[in-house]
Order: sequence, then C-alpha cells, then structure tokens
Amino acid sequence: MGIQQFRLPDVGEGLVEAEIVSWKVKPGDTVKLNDTVVEIETAKSLVELPVPFAGTVAELLVPEGETVPVGTPIIAVETADATPGDLTPPVTSGTPKEDLVPDIENGGTGRTAVLVGYGPRTTEAKRRPRKGGAGSAGSAVAGAAQAAPAPQAVPAPAPVVPAPPPVAAPAPTPAAAAVASGNVHVLAKPPVRKLAKDLGIDLTTVTPTGPGGIITRTDVENYTATPVATAPAQPYAVQPGQGDTRIPVKGVQKVMAQAMVASAFTAPHVTEWITVDVSATMELVERLKQDKAFRDLRVSPLLIVAKAVTLAARRTPIVNAAWDEANQEIVLKGSVNLGIAAATPRGLIVPNIKGAESLTLPDLCRALNDLVATAREGKTSPADQAGGSFTITNVGVFGVDAGTPIINPGEAAILAFGAVRKQPWVVNDEIVPRWITTLALSFDHRLIDGEKGSIFLADVASILEDPARALMF
Repeated sequence: MGIQQFRLPDVGEGLVEAEIVSWKVKPGDTVKLNDTVVEIETAKSLVELPVPFAGTVAELLVPEGETVPVGTPIIAVETADATPGDLTPPVTSGTPKEDLVPDIENGGTGRTAVLVGYGPRTTEAKRRPRKGGAGSAGSAVAGAAQAAPAPQAVPAPAPVVPAPPPVAAPAPTPAAAAVASGNVHVLAKPPVRKLAKDLGIDLTTVTPTGPGGIITRTDVENYTATPVATAPAQPYAVQPGQGDTRIPVKGVQKVMAQAMVASAFTAPHVTEWITVDVSATMELVERLKQDKAFRDLRVSPLLIVAKAVTLAARRTPIVNAAWDEANQEIVLKGSVNLGIAAATPRGLIVPNIKGAESLTLPDLCRALNDLVATAREGKTSPADQAGGSFTITNVGVFGVDAGTPIINPGEAAILAFGAVRKQPWVVNDEIVPRWITTLALSFDHRLIDGEKGSIFLADVASILEDPARALMF
C-alpha cells in the first residue's frame, strides 16, 4: 500500500493556476482509474479532472474555493500497487523544471508531453485511445483539455506510474512554426505563460518568433487575444447593516476585466446605430419554425441576424479583420468565426462558431443551439472561445434596446442586437404597428472608416428588413 498525490495539471491552455470549484469525492471514497474527482475553473472555462490511478481517497489537499498554482498536490489516494510518492515524472538530469516541454502526439522517440512543473523525460511517445466519440458543434470537452503523458517507469524500486487519461487538445496555432510538423504543443516558459494568463491571451493563438518555435515575452506583449466575459462564479448577497461585501476578482472575471481595459484604451471605438423594421424577419422566423429542416431546432431572430452578418461581411470584409500592431498590418480573416454571447450558470462567456459563413441556415441554427446549450452547462472548451473574428451581443434578451459594446481584442467590430418590440411605424404615410429593433455597431477606427462601417451596418439592417435581399449577397 502507498499514498499517491495527484498534482494540478496544465490542462492545455497555458494556465499557471486554477480554482478548485467542487470536489466529486470525499476521504474514504473508492476511485477507479479515470474517475472524475474534481472540477476546476481556469481563466477560460470549467474543467473536470480525472484521477490517474485507482484506490481509496486518503485526503483532499486543497479546499473548495481556493486558487492554487499548477503542480500543487490537490488529492492523496491510497493505492494497492504503488510506493508512497506523487504523480511526478522524474526530471532529466541537468534540466530544470522550468524548461520548455514540447507536446508530441504522434508516434516517435523524443521528449513527450508532461504536466507543467514536472519536467521533461525521454521515452517513446504513443497515442492512446480516447474515451468516447466526437461530439456535435459546440459540445463540451469533458475533462482536462490536454493530451496526457504515456505511462513511464520511475526510478527503482518504484513501479510504473499510470498516466492521466488522454483528452482533446486545443486547436494549434496555424502560423506557429512549432506546429508545422505534427501537432506540437506551444513552447513557453512559466513566466511567459503567467504573463499570457494575466493578459487573457491564449498561447495556442500566438505566433512564436523565438528559436525552435518558442513563444517569447515580446510575442505575448505584441499579441492581443480574444477574451471571454463572465461574472463571479457564485452569487454574492449583500447583508443589510453588515457592512461592505468584497468579491475577489479572479479567473474569467479577471481576464474579462483586463481584456476590456486593453481594448477600450487601445482601439479607437466608433459606434453607429440604426433602427429598423424587422416585421418580415419575424414572419420568416415563424415560417422556419414550421419547416421540417428546422425540426427539433430552436429558431429565433438571432439566427437571421447571424446569417445577415456573415452575408454583409462579404461586401465589407474589413469588419472581419484584425489590427496587427507589431507588424503594422491589417489581417483580413479567412473565415467568419462568429462569437455569440451566452449566459451560463457561472456568468457570461463568448464562444464562437468557426467558419459560420460556410454554414447553411439549418446548420447555423444547429450550431447556435449547441453553442448556447453547451455554454449554459458550463462546459464550453477553451478552443471554442478562442479565435473569434466578429461578435454579436444579444442585449435584446434582457429587454435592452441598444448600447455601445466594447470590441473584443483581436477583432475589428462587434454588433449589439437590441430588443424586438411592437411599435408605431410609418408605412406609406400611415402609422401602423410593426416589429422594430435597434442595431449598434462598434468598430475599430484604425482600420474601419465611417463609410465601411456604415455600409456594413446598413447591409445587415436591409437583410433584416427584407430577408429576400440576402439573395443579392
């Protein structure tokens, strides 16, 4: 019999710390290999962690609500076939724990993925089968979002230590040299990872310029990633007569605050509004609800707004772009990765639909449904929140008519969709009740001038006013 300690792993998004949200086990419970034992919150999302060995829970080493660094022992398990110790691959002689560790998923001999803080090792990397099948668009990623190390032998007399289960990894950086040959994880030292985390930057979206594909501090400082917006994890009640209530700023709340400040004081914002008669859109929504192609799907006006955005972006592609400060370039995005704000039990997040411009209307509707359902369960993966190119914030669901939304860093524009209300409207010189809404477009004036912003907003409005105009785009 022996005690094994499981350390908090890097779940594949470059995090340096995480909050223990809830334990799924208690001391004395029996656990099997890969049983989920804890739910953690990172700067991106909630993640369930499986235990990498079987036995009896001896002790929960970190209480719920506490934030701890990667590599911290979080649970002790008494196992029948292991000597006392922890899940810590041995450190190669002369190689400090802070060294960069590539993540090799394909077969071959070399340095393989290890949990941050545990050090690299040399062995043969083998792909292990994943549990379960691929989910639909927007589905949750259960467990940690990083490919785990293959089993290895620790120095005598200890036997082989089981490895954490393999799970889905975040999408690799298209431009990164490090991923050019075989799904290699990002390379960055812990101080750089810490800086990226503080700035709300997803390292998988940063193009490395250091030797051997290393992401440097300069790479992080010159890059602005897509943030997620959220609220505190738990509701905080103010007790009358008992003084002030202080709420710690951490996790996604901290990332959102930093990202919004960076955006507001970096990109010169311009906001334009347009009020439009969307009665024809509301009629179309009712017809689609009866169409067999939309059976079992939830159809809403947001679907038509989303489609209108992807169509209008064809005529004004600059709205689906980004400003590259380091290279003094404007980057026109190849796809519309459409971000949609979604309410979740832990706050508001902004996952995005990859390649939304290429989806049919039923497929776009399905993607929206899946995105919202997954987000409300709190299971949106970091990869689904990264790489957005244009965002829609649907303030209308809260009964709000309009606003001046702040652009997500790394994007050029954001559209606020206001409440749809029956209002008096002039039609053929007569006042009649019509469905009316207000659209507000905030855009980065460094790359989008007033003409282009106005054309795009007018195009979206024209499609909502008369959906048949979509045939012109």
